Amino acid sequence: MVFEPDDFKEGKKTPNWEGNFSQYLSLTAAKPSLAGSAHGRIYDMIMKAGVSKEGGQKKYRFFAGDIYGLEKTIEMLVEDYLRPASMHLDIKKRILLLVGPVGSGKSTIVNLIKRGLEDYTRTEEGAVYGIKGCPMHEEPLHLLTGRLRKEMEKKLGVRIEGHLCPYCSLMLRVKYGGKIEDVPVERILISEQDRVGIGTFVPSDPKSQDMAELTGSLDFSTIGRYGSESDPRAFRFDGELSAANRGLMEFQELFKCDERFLYTLLGLSQEGYFKVGRFALISADEMVICHTNEDEYRDFLSDDKNKALASRLYVIPVPYNLKISDEVKIYQKLIESAQLPEAHIAPHALEAAAAFSVLTRLKEPRGKGLNLVKKMRLYDGRQVGGFTAGDVEELRKNSCPEGMKGIDPRFVFNQICSVLASGAECINALDLLKSLDDGLKFHLSPTIDNGQELANFIILAKEEYYSALQDDIREAFLNSNECSAEDVFNKYMNNVMAYCQGNICDEVLMGSIEEAMGITGAVKKSFREELNIRFTLYAQKGKNFGFGSHRGLKEAIERKLFLDARESLLFPAYNGKPRPHFIERMKKYLIEKLGYCDICASDAVNDPYIYVGRAGGGSIETEF
Repeated sequence: MVFEPDDFKEGKKTPNWEGNFSQYLSLTAAKPSLAGSAHGRIYDMIMKAGVSKEGGQKKYRFFAGDIYGLEKTIEMLVEDYLRPASMHLDIKKRILLLVGPVGSGKSTIVNLIKRGLEDYTRTEEGAVYGIKGCPMHEEPLHLLTGRLRKEMEKKLGVRIEGHLCPYCSLMLRVKYGGKIEDVPVERILISEQDRVGIGTFVPSDPKSQDMAELTGSLDFSTIGRYGSESDPRAFRFDGELSAANRGLMEFQELFKCDERFLYTLLGLSQEGYFKVGRFALISADEMVICHTNEDEYRDFLSDDKNKALASRLYVIPVPYNLKISDEVKIYQKLIESAQLPEAHIAPHALEAAAAFSVLTRLKEPRGKGLNLVKKMRLYDGRQVGGFTAGDVEELRKNSCPEGMKGIDPRFVFNQICSVLASGAECINALDLLKSLDDGLKFHLSPTIDNGQELANFIILAKEEYYSALQDDIREAFLNSNECSAEDVFNKYMNNVMAYCQGNICDEVLMGSIEEAMGITGAVKKSFREELNIRFTLYAQKGKNFGFGSHRGLKEAIERKLFLDARESLLFPAYNGKPRPHFIERMKKYLIEKLGYCDICASDAVNDPYIYVGRAGGGSIETEF
């Protein structure tokens, strides 16, 4: 999410403000949100970007364009964790832990919050102020103590948590003689690069991990000047916890850290303090967000000595995306951000790669009449006969947790890059699937070890591709054919009405169309009567029951036309190739209307599998 505050537009200076504590109190009285917590600031930042609702699922615009297919995860983060934490409820005392497989988006979520904070604190809504000269950019209201603090909390309508750091305590006593009204205050801008408001800890070899990276260290060169190791001026407040104060502390690969680090985090989240050497507890206001993979999390839980720490974690699963359309957006985003050779990517190519990825992540469905492919289509919002939106939601609940295993997007993108770097002018689905198949020989998936199962997913993805390609070819054929599908529809409906009125009708025509829909035997009568009733109701309301009014009937007629013309127009003597004049008309439609280029359009219309394979097979679901 990118903010565009007036202070950050071209020609504007970086926002800044300096004053004393008395002036800051006046600012806080006018705008109590200035004294909000780090959790509250992050929550406000996300909510101010806007929220929409699609299909009963909340969409947070803050993450739009960067996170795909993780709506439930983001909703848990915002509504279940950040919202109550911003209200100072007990959940604020939990360490937020994102758990998911490699490449699922854990780091992306954290990085978006970091970048968002940097932009948000440059707006007036997200302004943050700290004691000038404080190495921890401390909240100025920490200067208030005892009864005065309670009085000001009521007067300002704020909640003050924590106390002055050792450096500020000394500065107040020595430099300002205890006069808090004179202490200087400045506006601070959160910046990871400047180590203000954002800290990041990356574990190293357990034997060489130094707690000073987290909490800071003594400056031995100054001990002689100040006379004591307990003098704050002899201490470097340069640890990640100090840097992260007022903002966000990221802890990568949490369970690879030494146990001491985990308990330091526990104290910070539970009590809001961390301990450093010879000093009293140091308060810090920061949201601690950690991430790890599921295997390490399970290993951590299996150790009984970790139960106390485990109870203080707030775990949010970050599974792989399970929607083909969102998976395609991930690939498109990665392709756009990479410096890859320009090449045309044929329609359905990325969808085929996405289908393979999603299939590896799904659990085998238990429902009658349901398989992995149908489940994948349902998750993608496509209609599958006999299933409703409620069925899909129930399917998700019964499959939970799902998406914690499978092929990660990085592997697929690597194979896409390999094909794009080959120098080909056009890349189609078969190119990508072949690259994926070749890459699987060398891919060591941490969640899949069944090579035959992966090979089967490649086959299923190829079938999905051909199904989509056949639809395009049929559409191109129908729009290039002199015979009108709408004329056939009108003839069919006239015969249906004649049948319902007991008049003579063309059973051959009706039967051929209904057979394509899987309607045979006694079902034909009720289907025709239902159609006649619908036609009559439309007429009574002044509406036209036209060619597109019944999806199944429309597809059946298109398929019938395609099959009827296949021999006479496309395959004289079954030579396996369409007539030359028809090729050009179909290619032109594919290029002008459906996004094909000359290369992939030629490949499509000349692929014999399109015509002699499954193009006309199967039945079409009815609406009744």
